Amino acid sequence: MRSFSGRDILSLKDFERNEFFRVFEAAEQLEPIARNRRNADLLKEKTLVTAFYQPSTRTRLAHEAAMIRLGGQVTGFADAKMTRAGDFYQESIKDTVKMLEFYGDVIVMRHFQQGAPHEAAKWSSVPIINGGDGWGEHPTQILTDFYTVMREKGRMDGLKWLAVGDMRMRTMHSLAYGLTQFDCPITFVSPPDMSLTDEFKADLENYRLDFREAEHVEQAIADADVILVEPVVQPDYTKSRDERGADVGLTPANYKITRDLLYNKAKSDAILLHSLPRMDEIPADVDITRWSRYWQEAFYGVVMRMALLALVLGVME
Repeated sequence: MRSFSGRDILSLKDFERNEFFRVFEAAEQLEPIARNRRNADLLKEKTLVTAFYQPSTRTRLAHEAAMIRLGGQVTGFADAKMTRAGDFYQESIKDTVKMLEFYGDVIVMRHFQQGAPHEAAKWSSVPIINGGDGWGEHPTQILTDFYTVMREKGRMDGLKWLAVGDMRMRTMHSLAYGLTQFDCPITFVSPPDMSLTDEFKADLENYRLDFREAEHVEQAIADADVILVEPVVQPDYTKSRDERGADVGLTPANYKITRDLLYNKAKSDAILLHSLPRMDEIPADVDITRWSRYWQEAFYGVVMRMALLALVLGVME
């Protein structure tokens, strides 16, 4: 198995099966630190740089919290408009990253341009972690989801997945690529104009992912062990910000996970994931049902980022 020390975390296409389990193992070792709400000193001499060209709550703060939990320091920016990349100069990724590499020991980047973290990795002497790149991928979120499944279900192989939402999303791309390393059939449910592209389907067939598509959640939810939901009402991820107002629509019934649907159709031990933020695709009254795991998912998001930071910075092998 390749060492994680000094490694960029850019795409789940890059992960082999045993590497997923190594990350899960590291996360389980570090989990008591976060669960007991204490800080350690594993990364006391290290600094994380956050380079967020798009808004973020969970991804940015989970990485920052993870670094602090391990005793490290954090610096960076959360709005490209406050940097030279977002003003008159429109500074290039190369020039920005060549500066940032001197300010810390690892950089987590979210960008509205697909491939921007990959471009950053070409020029950076420190590891780059992809915190979401346009319509590309979101590897740390799906690693979080997989770890949540491992902790809640005790395994990955043999579980049937249902993914509901916009299949153009970066989370859906990372999900599909990640599942190619496991025995996990998946059904995708999305509006027709947000379905799997022909190119993406060809890629998944090449990777031998066992997948199918359905038009309505009711057609697939009864068989699902893991239900992963994202909004079908999406911002434009190719922009640094999307500030639409009253024209934002509501979620059609085909793509909503309601309390009645869960009680009448879902397996009693299925788990429901959502990376958040949500609109109306999961009503608030689902939160206290036995299926919901998105609050646990938020906790595991810190633990997963702790594991990745410890691995890429070489304090765990």
